[in-house]
Amino acid sequence: MTIADITLTAFTLCNSLRVVAYVPQIARAARDTSGAEAISFGTWGLFLVSHTSATAYALVNQGDWTMASVFIGNAIGCSVILLIAAWKRTQHRRGRVAAALVK
Repeated sequence: MTIADITLTAFTLCNSLRVVAYVPQIARAARDTSGAEAISFGTWGLFLVSHTSATAYALVNQGDWTMASVFIGNAIGCSVILLIAAWKRTQHRRGRVAAALVK
């Protein structure tokens, strides 16, 4: 096994585990009742852009579908977190507006 094989294996393993690590964040955001205020749109948006650009690099510059697939998984995880947070914030705002109208 070459150094290139070892680094590719380490990259694939670590980033595949990172895809799984999105699950607890997604679950917490989905259960949140305060508008997912702990989710930073700037941070998760930057992660999404980073993973998307890494996907493009893997495909265009390296022709590496394995690497691209890992980054696509990460981009999907980021997208899900952002979508849930946006939905939760919208629901939270609507709830606050409705409560204010009742008063």
